[in-house]
Amino acid sequence: MTAQDMISPGFSDPVFQSQAAFRALLAALSEPGTGQRVAAEIAPPEGLASATATALLTLADYETPVWLPAALRDGAAGAWLRFHCGATLVDDPAEAAFAVIDGAADAPKLSAFNPGTDQFPDRSTTVIVQVAGLEGGAAFTLSGPGVPGNRRIAPQGLRPGFTAELRENGALYPLGVDVVLTHGDGLIGLPRSTRIGEAR
Repeated sequence: MTAQDMISPGFSDPVFQSQAAFRALLAALSEPGTGQRVAAEIAPPEGLASATATALLTLADYETPVWLPAALRDGAAGAWLRFHCGATLVDDPAEAAFAVIDGAADAPKLSAFNPGTDQFPDRSTTVIVQVAGLEGGAAFTLSGPGVPGNRRIAPQGLRPGFTAELRENGALYPLGVDVVLTHGDGLIGLPRSTRIGEAR
């Protein structure tokens, strides 16, 4: 069996599925804290949630460097991304256009990724944070653009201090990274413009 035989399939209908996934990602980032689902029905490689793999299939290509934890980069997930997206996998988080991190892992911190520049704030890293669940964890509130009043979310499996990292990231606005939380086929967007508060 060749390495190519071991790589799971990507989209069966790339145009339709990528458009649907892009709409879900856009909705997640324009309405922070609202749960969205991607129904691409792909078999993600080991280590990537379905929503994570779908987002990367939709967004990543040969012009967008991707950072993965070493265990994923050197395993099936890295091979899958190189095969389906043609993406370059980078060692330095600051070089990544897209990144995937484990929400419970101690590193890398959000500050390790590219926050963009004054001239090109849109060239910052989009960080996909894989969590143990999108509900049932420690709660915090969101406010800002796209949030009427405030919105409460309670993802599971975020490392201690992660909400402080989100606040520090938000203080950089209009610079800073955009964050997408994923679990299974669900995702929640936390763009850099979102303000993070204590749960009420």
